[in-house]
Amino acid sequence: MKTVILDASTLKRMIDRIAHQILEHHENNPDLAIVGIKTRGAHLAKRFAERLKEFKGKEVPVGELGITFYRDDFKKDSDQPVVQSTEIGFDIENKTIIIVDDVLQTGRTVRCALDELIDFGRPAKIELAVLIDRGHRELPIRPDYVGKNVPTSTEQVIRLNLTETDGKDEVILESKNG
Repeated sequence: MKTVILDASTLKRMIDRIAHQILEHHENNPDLAIVGIKTRGAHLAKRFAERLKEFKGKEVPVGELGITFYRDDFKKDSDQPVVQSTEIGFDIENKTIIIVDDVLQTGRTVRCALDELIDFGRPAKIELAVLIDRGHRELPIRPDYVGKNVPTSTEQVIRLNLTETDGKDEVILESKNG
């Protein structure tokens, strides 16, 4: 069973709302930067930065984290993982960094992102923005900015489709067994 829970226009409004919240908290912060977790979190990070520029003319540096080697299940996978590079073209030292992820569940992906980010320096502050929070946390991680809370069972999967990777914007809820 597959259900579209967010369409393109709702997704755009959600991104706009999160960008406005970021502006409210950091309007006068010249040391703000956004770093997205590859793949979809990186695309969302770019969209947030575009919206911040459009709303207030505020240029915000954007980076991308490829967390493959930081995953705790990296060695357990029998298949060859797709290694994604990290691209941060600015100094993160003493900056406020907003990590962006698409769907937050256990918190393990965010923990990996934190580990990798700290390898690049010591930010003054790190915040987390997620499009969907579905619960089921295994680690004490809580987002600062949330597009939508979607209570799910562990037998369900949330898929974010973005134009950049999937040809259209939508969020789908489906069962793991098809």
